[in-house]
Amino acid sequence: MEKRFVYADNAATTRVTKNVLDVMLPYFTEGYGNASSIYQLGMDAAKAVLAAREKVAAALGAKVNEIYFTAGGSESDNWAIKGAAELGAKKGKKHIITTAIEHHAVLHTCEYLEKHGFEVTYLPVDEYGRVTAQQVADAIREDTCLVTIMFANNEIGTIMPIPEIGAVCKEKKVMFHTDAVQAVGHVEIDVKAMDIDMLSLSGHKIHAPKGIGALYMRNGIALPNLIAGGAQERGKRAGTENVPGIVGLAEAITTACADIPEKTVRISALRDKLIEGILKIPQTRLNGDAKQRLAGNVNVSIRGIEGESLLLMLDLNGICASSGSACTSGSLDPSHVLLAIGLPHEIAHGSLRLSLGEDATEEDVDYILSVLPGIVARLRSMSPLWERVCKNENLNPDGTPKA
Repeated sequence: MEKRFVYADNAATTRVTKNVLDVMLPYFTEGYGNASSIYQLGMDAAKAVLAAREKVAAALGAKVNEIYFTAGGSESDNWAIKGAAELGAKKGKKHIITTAIEHHAVLHTCEYLEKHGFEVTYLPVDEYGRVTAQQVADAIREDTCLVTIMFANNEIGTIMPIPEIGAVCKEKKVMFHTDAVQAVGHVEIDVKAMDIDMLSLSGHKIHAPKGIGALYMRNGIALPNLIAGGAQERGKRAGTENVPGIVGLAEAITTACADIPEKTVRISALRDKLIEGILKIPQTRLNGDAKQRLAGNVNVSIRGIEGESLLLMLDLNGICASSGSACTSGSLDPSHVLLAIGLPHEIAHGSLRLSLGEDATEEDVDYILSVLPGIVARLRSMSPLWERVCKNENLNPDGTPKA
């Protein structure tokens, strides 16, 4: 098959789509006023911010005054968790519940709070990356100030039982935050129906630009400011408003949420075809829940190879993907998510994540499946690890059992 370009790393970031760019452009060169200024140019910018806030609120089932714009998901996570911790400490509550597979924006924030006198319970997940509402209920204590559990995992795509967890937290009167960066625009979300108190989202996962996000904060919650300075975001988040980014985020989230059921059916079919094809390669396994998973997420472990080598060879063939190995951080440790679901180091190192976007086609899937088996065979032929696996488990070089 002729070489083509396939972008299959949409869980990392997405391209800014034309409709999003088009609504943003005027606010760079024409409607460039400061939204805090009282002259017409500034007031026009303020109106654009308000209209954007209304769109983001509508996409989440929230009220307009419950949406606060931020610089992205990591900032939103930090604000929600540190703010809830500060509120809890004032009442003598310094216990937080999260999971072992959260994004590092959550895990590192929790680790920071542990150094400042808080106790954090890291709930274990099952082999599919799931945590249950009963686990949350059992972990809640008198001094619990916050439960923070991601909506869907960024690596293995598993979707958590958020409505059930929200109901438990509401019954126990404990604040519930969810990092929904991977879920917004891909899973239907209603913060009221799901009993979510705070929710983090990021624009660049849904075809808005990088550097813009939002935090939903239920009315009645008064988080301390994370950033001090001006009176922007109703006095809660200082910094001149990123009007083009805010307008772009609103357009992106409206587009993404407009056809979630139809989009899910189409992309899930491509995902399942890709999974089925990859699992025909001997000694591979699917990571994450096969059904309760994001429509575009494929995460597999391929024995006998290193994830970094696999990514480089895919790139040479025009395919952009990612791995569970922390190759960009300089760390030799495999993904904490894959270790948490019980994979040994050597298998976790050989992981591959392919995340399909709305514009994915069957031809893209066919191309990946035409290229990947040959890459795996080549890497295994050079791998001392694979040689040992074959010898120890009586396998042929292609991974099939010897007769």
